[in-house]
Order: sequence, then structure tokens, then C-alpha cells
Amino acid sequence: MVDALQASNSARRKRQKKLDIRVIFGNPPYSVGQASANDNNQNVPYPHLDNRIAETYAAQSAMTSVKNLYDSYIRAIRWASDRIGDSGVIGFVTNAGFLEAGSSDGLRKCLADEFSNIYVFHLRGNARTSGEQRRREKDNVFGIGSRAPVAISVLVKNPNEKSRGQIYFHDIGDYLSRDEKLDKISAFGSIAGIAAIDGWQPITPDTHGDWLNQRDVSFNDFVVLGDKKGGADKLFANFSLGIGTNRDAWCYNSSKATVAANMDRTIRFYNGQVRGFGSAHGGLSRKEREAKVAGFISTDSTEISWSSSLIPALIAGKEGQFDDARIVQSLYRPFNTQWLYYDDMFNHRVGQMRRIFPHANSENLVIGFSAPSDRSAISTLVTDRVPSLHATDMVGSQYFPLYLYDVTDHAADSATVDLFSQSVDKETPRRDAITDAGLAHFQSAYPGEQISKEDIFYYIYGLLHSPDYRERYADNLSKELPRIPCVQTAADFWAFSKAGRKLADLHVNYETVEKYPLQIEGGGLLLTDADHRVEKMKYGKNGKGKDLTTLIYNDKITVKGIPLEAYEYVVNGKPALDWVVERQCVKVDKDSGIVNDANDYAIETMHNPRYPLELFQRVVTVSLETMKIVKSLPSLDIQQPGPTVGLLVGASGTSDAMTV
Repeated sequence: MVDALQASNSARRKRQKKLDIRVIFGNPPYSVGQASANDNNQNVPYPHLDNRIAETYAAQSAMTSVKNLYDSYIRAIRWASDRIGDSGVIGFVTNAGFLEAGSSDGLRKCLADEFSNIYVFHLRGNARTSGEQRRREKDNVFGIGSRAPVAISVLVKNPNEKSRGQIYFHDIGDYLSRDEKLDKISAFGSIAGIAAIDGWQPITPDTHGDWLNQRDVSFNDFVVLGDKKGGADKLFANFSLGIGTNRDAWCYNSSKATVAANMDRTIRFYNGQVRGFGSAHGGLSRKEREAKVAGFISTDSTEISWSSSLIPALIAGKEGQFDDARIVQSLYRPFNTQWLYYDDMFNHRVGQMRRIFPHANSENLVIGFSAPSDRSAISTLVTDRVPSLHATDMVGSQYFPLYLYDVTDHAADSATVDLFSQSVDKETPRRDAITDAGLAHFQSAYPGEQISKEDIFYYIYGLLHSPDYRERYADNLSKELPRIPCVQTAADFWAFSKAGRKLADLHVNYETVEKYPLQIEGGGLLLTDADHRVEKMKYGKNGKGKDLTTLIYNDKITVKGIPLEAYEYVVNGKPALDWVVERQCVKVDKDSGIVNDANDYAIETMHNPRYPLELFQRVVTVSLETMKIVKSLPSLDIQQPGPTVGLLVGASGTSDAMTV
């Protein structure tokens, strides 16, 4: 069929397949998939090539989620390696994410096995970092059109080499502009140009397949926070990613009434699509319906936002049903509560959250932590509300609960079961999420101490804030879930546990902590409730820079005297205060036209039009008190694992990146 429709292309393809190709150079595209199903522009499937990735790169990976291995540039590497056979050279300019990403561990292992010599020239330019790291990455060699870091890789298969996996690395350097980087590339000219300045750094991969920022092996001596592969003892019996809706503009809003109206409208539109598709194609087989759906569905973003989980429901003829009982409070971003339409069908991924927050009034606490990924910093935050996927970390967040609700397996695991069915009513029994083995682990470490599972929960939260812990195990924490050591003394255990309890109280109750006494200019007592309406806050100016001691709240109110120390508390990539400034605003979603007005939450939920301003004052208090507690934490003095303390340590170094 291909021969008949594209004769000239088919002839070229056949000629190419007959050639003995030994050199492949290129700049393959970087794309792991479409940004939105409304784009109707999925990556083209390559069954044979994807099967090769599955049996090589994915098979060698220790990660649970390996979807990023099907990025176009990684497909290109797999194809090129197979195409040149056992001898040849590949030269690619690609996304540099494969150098450090946890999900690329299998790729790195295979490259070291398949190639005799590997040369990587790292050009930096990662625009998805923040703070000092972002300044170090600086410009991308492709300009503002690319946000991904870039690397030039030359991969050599030399059958005469006695050894494989000789890896050489050169970093272009920090703080360089695009022109400076291009000048350096031009000056080097070749692999020999870097060799001439003795610029190639030999790399010996570790047992995890890490090339850069290799992990501290002592980390494996500690008990893992959670494990879903079943190979290791663990502290938490279960955990979950946060809620990923893939249609935030529809499912989230500051106004409960607006969420209800938006979801009722889009569900009715979706049901119309289901009926229309069924009328037109109901007699076809499942495979035939799948082939027809892309040409049928409406991609009008003012009516619906499709996702890869919703389209199969349409193909199956499943209709949705709006229920305002499914609207719950959710922590959307740090110190930002939104109303969420919490629903199996119209949330893209609910994960195990039904066991953690099974209904609207479920009582629980969850410790959020950065899901393992290629990042330079990690984040942690506790909440008592259903958390979003990006509440703790914009790359993704895993949540570890204080309690688990005994939802039936069918209700918890089936994507077709009503989230608010009778099996998850308000009387659903709950139990501690910390395992009995985890409790025994800590009780054996501190004989004679009366330690509860709740004490361990807060110990973990305190420890995850420890600057010593974060710095010492930074390379581990960027690639795998935390492992928790026992500190040397019971006194230190209680210091971390009590600090964690204080931090949790601050972070959960941020809406009621004492307001920090800032200087508010603009009328004082003469200001009315209406004067507190916020559109978009911004910081003052200090020459060309920001004056972080001043906040321009609106055209009537200016806040002064903000202590600079408050900006030291960073969560989810930036100071907590920045999250208040960013989220307390009026925002219009460009695709759907939906308005999200922070003043609605202030008036309708908090019954206080002054809430956005007061929230800023309260988060100043939260920030200062958080840093006071963090700075008072003991130094990290860890027990050496022995026959008792090390008893529960899992032998596996695997991680559960982005698992649900």
C-alpha cells in the first residue's frame, strides 16, 4: 500500500535500507508527546522501534515510569545504533536531559554497553530550572525557541576496541550567553579541539547507570519511604502522585460555583460527543472506532479539553454525570487552595488518592515530596487537603499519608468506579499508613522510647527539611525517593519529630497563623472591603531590579517593611511569598477563556474580601517561623546500620519516579 501511494518515497526507502551505512549525523526533534489531546497531533507510533526501546532502554531501567524513553530524540538514538550495526559513528545534537534524568538510566546503561567510545559536549541552557541554577544555565544555543538543555554527542562503535563504555564529558561552563557558547563551539571545532586543552573528563558510571552527579551509596543503608515494586521494606504502606487533571482550567477554580458551572457545561458537551460518535460509528469494531475518533471529536477548547484518558471513554460510549458533591478543596500550589472537581473520569490521573482522601470530608495529612526527576533542587510540603500533582513540585509530587482508608480494591483501583460510591462513604474505616515494620525499625533504634507512628510521620517531615540531609544526599534525592536514616541519639530523633510537628502545624494552618505586622499604606482604616480587590500584585522597584521589601497590592494599597529573611523559605522552586503574589490574582485561561478570580475564594469561601492581603502577611509569618525551625534542627549524625538498625533496609536501589 505504501509503495502504491508514495512510490518515490518508497523507492528511496528501499535504496537506503540496502546501503551499508556507518555514519549518521543529525539533530532529531525533541518531543515526548503532544501537549494537549486537543492538538490532535500525537507522535507517530513506530511499533518495531518502540519494541526495541522496550527490550533495551526500558528493560534496563529501574524506574516505574519510562514513557520519556519514547521521546523522538531517544527513538533516533535507538534507530541509529541499530542501523550502523557493530561498527560506525553517530553524531547527534539532542536534548541533554538523558545525561541526568532518572528515567534515562536504562538508556545510559545501554549506551555504555553498545558503544566503545562516547563523547558528550554539554551546552547547558536548561530554561526549566530556577534561581541560581537558571542563571548558571543561561542562554540556549538555539535561542529562546528551546527550553531544553542541549548536548552534542558523538558515539563510536569500534569492534577493535578491547573495552566498551569509555565515556568522556566536557561542560561548556556557567553563565555563558548564546554567542559565547557558539564562539566556544566554533573554536573547538572537533573532539580533538577539546582534547587539545585536556578538556575531556573521563566518566565511570556507577551501579545505577548514573554518569553525572553520582549517588552516595550509603543512602541504600536507610529504609525507603515507599516502594511499589515490592522488593524492599518501607515506611509507608502506600503513597500516590497528586491529582493530575490535564484540564486544570475546567477542574480547578477559586470559586466553587464556577467549577460547578464549568464542569456541568463541559460534561454535557462531552456527552453530546459520545452520542454523536456512537450514532456515526457505533456499528464498527473497537479498532475501527479508534481510527475514526480523531477525525470526529471537536477540538474547540472553549467547550472541552481532551486527554488520553478521556478519549478512550468516548470510544467505549461511556457518558459522564455531573455531581456537585465531587467538588472538594485542594492544595493547588503552595499556600494556594482551590476548589477541585475530584472525579475518576474527568481527572486524568487520580492514582491512589482514593485511599488517602476518599470523600470530600476525609481527614488526613500528606507529606508531599518531589517526584524523582532531573532537577537540581527538591521540595517538601505537608497539607490536609487533596493535593495537585504540582502543589509541591512543578515537575511532579508524590504524597505520603498519615492515614489510609480501607477502600475496597475494586473501588480504589478501577477507573470506571464512582469515586463517591457507597464503598467510600464517610464511615470508611482508616488505619495508620506507617507500616508496623517501620514502627519496629525506629523502636529498635531507640530502646526504651515510647515512639508512635505519628511521631515517625513528623520525624520524616522534620528530616526532609534538614539542610544537611538535602545537601549530603542531593544526587540521590534528585533520582529516587527518599530513604530515611535513624539519627544517632533519641534526643535528636525527638528534636526532628517535634520540629516536623511544628512545621506541619504552620504549613497546614497557614490561613490562620498570626499576620506579620507590615506597613500598609493607602488609607489605613478608611480602606473598604472593595478597596482590597486584587488583580495582580507586584513587587516594588529598586532601579532596574525588584524592591522585595515593598509590595504593590493594587492601585490603592502598597505594603512596606517586608523582611528580606522571609524570602529564604523556598518551596516548589521559589520563595513561598512569590507563590502568594503569583496565585492571588485574576487570571484568564487563554485556551478556554475561563476566568479564575482569587477574589472569589476570598469572598465566597473565606467570607473576607481582605483575604489576599492578609494571606501575604500570614505567609510572611510562616516563612520566618519555618526558617527559624529549620535553622534550629540538629546536625545530621546518623547511626551506622547494624544487625538491628539495618534489619529493615531494602537491598534494592530502585525508585518509583512518577508512579501512581
